[in-house]
Amino acid sequence: MDHLIYLTPKQTERLIIRPLTWEDSEIWTTFLKDEVCTKYFPEVFTKEENAAELWIESQLKRYDEERFGLMALIEKDTNAFVGQCGLLHQEINGVDELEIGYHLFRQYHGKGFAIEAAQFFKELGFYFTEVPSIISLIHPENKPSQAVAMRNGMKPDGKAVHKDEEAVIYRILRPKI
Repeated sequence: MDHLIYLTPKQTERLIIRPLTWEDSEIWTTFLKDEVCTKYFPEVFTKEENAAELWIESQLKRYDEERFGLMALIEKDTNAFVGQCGLLHQEINGVDELEIGYHLFRQYHGKGFAIEAAQFFKELGFYFTEVPSIISLIHPENKPSQAVAMRNGMKPDGKAVHKDEEAVIYRILRPKI
């Protein structure tokens, strides 16, 4: 996929999806301080003083290297920053995989924003790439994220250790035409 297509702002029914910017680090600092939202995050993103800047920098690097990256989710009606979702190139168990990642502020949990964004990125990933499947890596105890993956048509497909954390691999195969 042409990275310029990926980085072009897009919309779903309720969301504006746009690339992250350095200006997003302040609100992301607030997110990273929420122990409920970050319960399953690697410590580097919850304990470091400049964790939000490291996070944003890693996504901007992904954009520059044409490895996709998480995008900002903005609620259309309120212009509120809901969270992040996007495609991520990952090496999992020695295999290159395309992942859908999602992280939402607690006040947006249970309102369908995660599944709306995840479904959008699933369709985008299959439309613009030739990958045979798309995955989501989810902590074994993170039941809400597992529920989003299952509502996105994914099924458990093994385990992995990613960034020193155990994860269940949820996978969906490319639809047959």
